[in-house]
Amino acid sequence: MENHSLAQSLTMKRRSFLLGASGALGLALTKSAWAQTSGGAGGTLRVAITKPAGDLNPHKFAGLWAAQDLMFEPLMNYGPGGEILPCLASAWSVEDGGKTLKLTLRENVVFQDGTPFDASAVKWNFEQWIGLDSTNWMNSSRLYKSLEVVDDHHVTLHFSEPPLGLLQELTYIRPVRFLSPKSVAADGTYVAPVGTGPWKQTNASESGSVFERFDAYWGEKPGFATLELKVLPDSRNRMAALRAGDIDLIGGAYVSPLTATEAQTLKSAGVDVAIKPGTTTLVLGFNPDHVAALKDPLVRKAINVGIDRAAISQVLYRGYAEVAANLFATGVPMSGTRYDVPTIDPQAARDLLEKAGWTGDGIRTKDGVSLAMEIIVSEEQIPGSRSVAEVLQSELRDIGIDLSIRSVDHASRHSDIPARKYDLAFFLTYDAPYDPFGSVVGMFLSTYDNGVDGKLFMDADNLDPLVTAAMSASEADMQSSLQKVYDWLHDNAAIAPLLYVPSIWAHSTASRHESVESVRLLRTYGDHAARMDVSRRSGLRSRLSVEVQM
Repeated sequence: MENHSLAQSLTMKRRSFLLGASGALGLALTKSAWAQTSGGAGGTLRVAITKPAGDLNPHKFAGLWAAQDLMFEPLMNYGPGGEILPCLASAWSVEDGGKTLKLTLRENVVFQDGTPFDASAVKWNFEQWIGLDSTNWMNSSRLYKSLEVVDDHHVTLHFSEPPLGLLQELTYIRPVRFLSPKSVAADGTYVAPVGTGPWKQTNASESGSVFERFDAYWGEKPGFATLELKVLPDSRNRMAALRAGDIDLIGGAYVSPLTATEAQTLKSAGVDVAIKPGTTTLVLGFNPDHVAALKDPLVRKAINVGIDRAAISQVLYRGYAEVAANLFATGVPMSGTRYDVPTIDPQAARDLLEKAGWTGDGIRTKDGVSLAMEIIVSEEQIPGSRSVAEVLQSELRDIGIDLSIRSVDHASRHSDIPARKYDLAFFLTYDAPYDPFGSVVGMFLSTYDNGVDGKLFMDADNLDPLVTAAMSASEADMQSSLQKVYDWLHDNAAIAPLLYVPSIWAHSTASRHESVESVRLLRTYGDHAARMDVSRRSGLRSRLSVEVQM
């Protein structure tokens, strides 16, 4: 039996398998920075976002993740290194070989409309999603058997089999968080976003959202009285607004993306900039189904050694990004044995292409066919990716590959990638708490539909069995099973990890803030936020999060 109380934390050992909800890359902040800020009496924090927060029903997959996280809380929080920490559940035990979860609910908690948070509210919320076909991608829902209300503060969940990653799934932003049972109409239709969290929404429109501090919140109360999320889709407008003092914070891959070049421009203008390492990986994906040459591992290996990762880091992140050879950074649990980062070697790349039968000066040919490929890029997905593609275009031409570039908007990418209408494309891993299994299952298992995210690589005969074995491995065999997946990807050059994406934020100076303390927090914690960085190299995120996920 596993137990956890406020004085004792349970380290998460079970994996999550994907889950892949709503096609978003990565997850939302687990605990907003503003919710953790203590001591301040008032003032307003203004944060730029790229689109309206939308429908914030925590049981649906429509709204802005981080806005939901401001208002709605889980039973447990996902802490640094995958540690599962108390939130609305103050204690729990996993019994009967993992088939029973007994929960002790935190007392003296109320929803923002005054409704008590108790066992009946927990039961009502679980009934909105658990056991439904729409959520059977979660083990907790797929294997759900029954829920028993013991008393006002104790609930027991029963499962037909031990759900792997059970506690980890209960930390997600949606659909597991808690909505007031009184925030729906008589027919059960959702009416308004009312949670137990530190912020309550007071206004929402296409131009932004306004939140006020919930003074009856059970935990640490926000240091600001008001939080404004302002919709500014254009990066130049966001930068101008920050410099003019109209907003306080921009940045984060999913809040209001800020490139390293833009960050340097702001820094030169006297704006405070924070750049922190992250655990999301930028990966070059190959599609052998669309271009026959990529079916040959030798061609993929040639591309791997024909790429200058340090140059890509310089172009995209001004050298702030760590170059990669592994699918995951070391901060991701069970990230595997570290491989040597390939050093650019054009001659070795040419030799590999020769061995594969691609010959000739200039653009190589084989059986009368030119070695030509196309890479699809979306500046909306990865700002600066067009420039990276141009670097690749030059490097691959040097070894005899004709690479063309097709720029698309975000919607077109979300259409073309799952339809596999590309030769090469950039991908981002999902990050905590979904990884490692989120990306491994979602991006490589051919039988799993992960929506608009698409597949990094598929091989039903060779790769699928390895992924499936890792999904069903025992705790003792889990890491070794995952290593077999990593080794296969590496040995077959199935993917080309490029770099680990840093978090970049810019914020207003102390003179523009209501308090010096708030600036210190933004400077220290401003980024990871959004992706729950479990990396020991980016400890900021484990303490608090600011990135707004979509």
